[in-house]
Amino acid sequence: MSDQLLRTSVIGSHAMPGWFWTAMEQIDQNNYGSTDIRETFDDAVNIAMLDQQRAGIDVITDGEMRRWYFVQSFYRRFKGLAPRPTLRQTGVYGYDSVPRWRAVERIQVPEGLGIVEEFEYARAHTDRPLKATCPGPLTLTIHIQLQDDRIYKDRIELAYEFAGVVNRELKGLVAAGADFIQLDEPSFSIVPGGSQNWIDLFNHTVQGVNAKIGLHICFGNLGSRPRGKRRYAWMLNDIMRSNAQQISLEFANRELVELELCREIAREREVAAGLVDIKSFYVESPEDVAERVRETLKYVPPEKLWITPDCGFFQLPRWLAFQKLQNMVKGVKIVRQELEG
Repeated sequence: MSDQLLRTSVIGSHAMPGWFWTAMEQIDQNNYGSTDIRETFDDAVNIAMLDQQRAGIDVITDGEMRRWYFVQSFYRRFKGLAPRPTLRQTGVYGYDSVPRWRAVERIQVPEGLGIVEEFEYARAHTDRPLKATCPGPLTLTIHIQLQDDRIYKDRIELAYEFAGVVNRELKGLVAAGADFIQLDEPSFSIVPGGSQNWIDLFNHTVQGVNAKIGLHICFGNLGSRPRGKRRYAWMLNDIMRSNAQQISLEFANRELVELELCREIAREREVAAGLVDIKSFYVESPEDVAERVRETLKYVPPEKLWITPDCGFFQLPRWLAFQKLQNMVKGVKIVRQELEG
């Protein structure tokens, strides 16, 4: 029963070891050769997967260790972009501190996003069940300014351009053996335009992808604090129209607010409930996690419930991320034993 009920996973990114930050500085300064760079990223992925395995996570990821600040590194693969000034370069890092771009022509991504290659490496280096993760097309537009409506009339048109790119990547993942793919769309909660447009975009993006599809919507990580209303109810009807078999939502940081919405979602699909707070340095005890799982089970049958952190661990220290994962698994085991007892 424990293999089927209350499966644990992560959202995507793992915390970076201290040496990795130093290595990234050296890479940015052109002090590493191509072999050095390959070894650095391979070692980081290996560590991320090992940490998840040691913690006892059921379905792991590669930790997204080859990516930088979620989507920033993808823009290096785009043609048709020009940099624009960073809004703020002093003080606490936030939304207005990231590199930004503008579209100067129709954007092309001729060599894809590189996620297929990420998955192939991970698949070759673990025998654990593996989830592939990919940012959704709307989120890929978030740092791109549209100054000339002769190129793209609005952000939705640009997002549909990226939908084709993501769709090809997803089909490449399936061809590489991926059977579970999660699309991350935190921008659903902050970009104006109406959730109906977003879900139509999502469904267009996953069309023809022969794999289990997850949709993750959250309200930011440790550094990227929310800029929109931290509620799901207003978009629930459209979320239910999504062609996703699993819906992944953030609850821990919001003190389990709106947990009752999971009842409707669970009627038709799986729920991945974020029950560990990645915006807090408080390490939830196993009993804390178990209590949250019990609350969620009031709305979701155990066979449809997955337990995850709220979001990725990219901006947390590695020691903290590992402790949170360990205690998440221990807490889930407490409830599994209760269900089996």
